[in-house]
Amino acid sequence: MFYEPATRDRSLLPHDPFKAIVSPRPIGWITSMSHEGEINLAPYSFFNGIGSTKAPLVMFSSEGRKDSVTFIEQTREFVCNLATWDLRNAMNMTSAPLPRGVNEMERAGLAPAPSRLVKPPRVAASPCALECRLVKIVPMETADGVPADCHVVFGEVVGVHIDDRFVVDGRLDTAAMKPIARCGYNEYAVVESLFTMNRPS
Repeated sequence: MFYEPATRDRSLLPHDPFKAIVSPRPIGWITSMSHEGEINLAPYSFFNGIGSTKAPLVMFSSEGRKDSVTFIEQTREFVCNLATWDLRNAMNMTSAPLPRGVNEMERAGLAPAPSRLVKPPRVAASPCALECRLVKIVPMETADGVPADCHVVFGEVVGVHIDDRFVVDGRLDTAAMKPIARCGYNEYAVVESLFTMNRPS
C-alpha cells in the first residue's frame, strides 16, 4: 500500500495511520504558568529530547496554539513531568479542552511540588521532572510554505528531579517507573521491560 497524505483512500484507511507509524511517542506532560500565575498542565505526545552534548535540550509540538505555548512565551519557563502507568488516568484527565484559567492539576487531583529554578510547579507524584527554560518557539510550515498551525517549543533543561527509589547502582531504572507512551488512535504503550545492545565499534 502507498498513499499520499492529502489523497488517502478513506474507504481503506478511514483513520489516519500517521500517529500509529510514528510510535510509541514519549509524552511530555508540560506544566506552564502565565504572567498572572495561572497554572496549565497538558500532555503532548509530539515530545522528545533532542540533544545533550552542550546542554540537555527538549522539544514539544502543539497542534494549534494552546495555552501551554502562550504561557511559555510569556514567562519563558516550563516543566516536563514524566507520565507513568500509575498516573495514566490523571494524565488523560489533563488532556481535556478546558477554558483558560482552569487548573488541570487541581482538576485531576494532582498535588503540585515546587520547582527549584523555574516558577511553574511540577507534578509531585511524577518520578521525574525536567525544569526548562525556553530557547525558542518555531511556528511550522509545510514544504510549500503554508502555515501548519503547529508550534514547536524548544527548551533547555536547567534542573532535574528524580525519585531516589528508581536509582539503582547509579542508573535510573526506566522500566521500574513504567513510563507510558502514545501510539496511534486512542492507544498507549507502557515500558515494563528493556533489552540491551552494544553499539558496534
